[in-house]
Amino acid sequence: MQAEALDRGVVSVRSGDGNLVSWRWLGTDPDNVAFNVYRGSTKVNSSPVTGSTNLLDKGAAAGSDYTVAAVVNGTEQSRSAVGKKFTSGYLDVPLQTPAGGSGYTYEANDASVGDLDGDGDLDLVLKWQPTNAKDNSQSGTTANTLVDGYTLEGQRLWRIDLGRNIRSGAHYTQFQVYDYDGNGRAEVAMKTADGTKDGRGTVIGSSSADYRNSGGYVLSGPEFLTVFDGANGAALDTVDYVTARGDVCAWGDCYGNRVDRFLAGTAYLDGQTPSLVTARGYYTRSTLSAWKFSGGQLTRQWTFDSNSSTNVGKGYDGQGNHSLSVGDVDQDGKDEIVYGAMAVNDNGAGLWTTKLGHGDAGHLGDLDPSRPGLEYFKVSEDSSKPSSWFADARSGQVLWQTSPGGDNGRGVAGDIWSGSDGAEMWSAADGSIRDEGGGAKGRKPSSINFLSWWDGDPVRELLDGTHIDKYGTSSDTRLLTGSGVHSNNGTKATPSLSGDLLGDWREEVVWPTSDNSALRIYSTPHETSQRVTTLLHDRMYRTGLAWQNTAYNQPPHPSFFLGAGMPTPPRPTLTTPKG
Repeated sequence: MQAEALDRGVVSVRSGDGNLVSWRWLGTDPDNVAFNVYRGSTKVNSSPVTGSTNLLDKGAAAGSDYTVAAVVNGTEQSRSAVGKKFTSGYLDVPLQTPAGGSGYTYEANDASVGDLDGDGDLDLVLKWQPTNAKDNSQSGTTANTLVDGYTLEGQRLWRIDLGRNIRSGAHYTQFQVYDYDGNGRAEVAMKTADGTKDGRGTVIGSSSADYRNSGGYVLSGPEFLTVFDGANGAALDTVDYVTARGDVCAWGDCYGNRVDRFLAGTAYLDGQTPSLVTARGYYTRSTLSAWKFSGGQLTRQWTFDSNSSTNVGKGYDGQGNHSLSVGDVDQDGKDEIVYGAMAVNDNGAGLWTTKLGHGDAGHLGDLDPSRPGLEYFKVSEDSSKPSSWFADARSGQVLWQTSPGGDNGRGVAGDIWSGSDGAEMWSAADGSIRDEGGGAKGRKPSSINFLSWWDGDPVRELLDGTHIDKYGTSSDTRLLTGSGVHSNNGTKATPSLSGDLLGDWREEVVWPTSDNSALRIYSTPHETSQRVTTLLHDRMYRTGLAWQNTAYNQPPHPSFFLGAGMPTPPRPTLTTPKG
């Protein structure tokens, strides 16, 4: 499998009177690799570290320089670059905040990661959203959406201006950051239009075209899909967006709401190399297209359309969520796309549909480790359908469900409680937390939003707004409150990004500062005795990070069960551009 060539990702986080140093166990490392940790030229550990990928250097000065060297069969390898320093518990990545205009300013919104310049160090891609951005259901003209590329040191690599013919809002721009062609540098892909300006200032299409109607909607004019160079933001290839809008009314309304509901993701449809997946529609007609990017060109692999003759009458219409998930649900080595209450096979054919309708949140993972394969937990918006349900991801067979409960807008699945086997599931319309068998287990957590592996055990924590809490059967315990930061996307209260970005397998969380002058990255100060390969080298988790920013953001899940009582985590088989 093609994966990123990552560096060691060393970080040091101030913890009490010392520094917690952590680093990546790469998928390309031997199973028996050990590590030495250096503070400056002084080796900190008395014997090579084998049981984990972190070390607490007690009594060390804040701001000390740390490097890590792998030890393979008793021989020390070259040392890593000096680790990034979280001297206050966080690292600020300075931003160049765009100037606003009449009646609006810009806010740092969703972010993603990829190695834009090929140095093995992850970089950030950030969407700037104007404060006059609109939901699709709201009329009004918006300012332009901007997308920036930054190194973790705060160097801005480029800025893309999507222009007046791409409306600003959560459902219009779904950007994917991934190394699609395997050249060691990530590309950036998104929907564009006449007037989009790439990172070098080159305009796509007509610079003078303006297709906005009196309500601010863009319901005419060409629509494009563009892949940009991650290093400089240059447009590498632009093709027509598939599926085209066609008859606006055919998507569920005539004023421009449902025609412009877009999703995007990244999937290993051949099991070895990544494809870009773009989608349009989910309330009525649902369409997905898969694309290969190679040799500087986009090539369409297939298009799924719920309106096609092979799908009409089979219940694939109206099943999409405000997000999608990607994973190998049928265990054939190739990825499928779980698109709400339906799944599309790696070849673009419909795989299954539960016909239980549209919803806001879904979670795909090994949620029940006692069963083979993956499971899927979803909440529903239709008051006549189950408010939530749990299914076998291979077949779509619903294993249990909860009673109808109106528009159930929130739902989460993850192992947050070591006292209950497997993952726990809960939603806004359900008064209890439930186990993998659907049984009510007691007190529902304080939040129904994101998840984070933050402390030292393999049980996941609750991430909501600007804080992280640990679940307890009587109450939750606050572990982190972000300082001087804000969450995004209104009541969704999501971070810009959350995931295993640096250090060991635990997850970082990225929030914009309150004044939008920086992205503030928090990393855990807690020791762990768990040794897990970096989740960036788990295919399902890595593609989950790529689609996290899509519409209603959802947290990533790995392809294996990571929680209380887990077996030894699997090791991936992969190749990288650097061997």
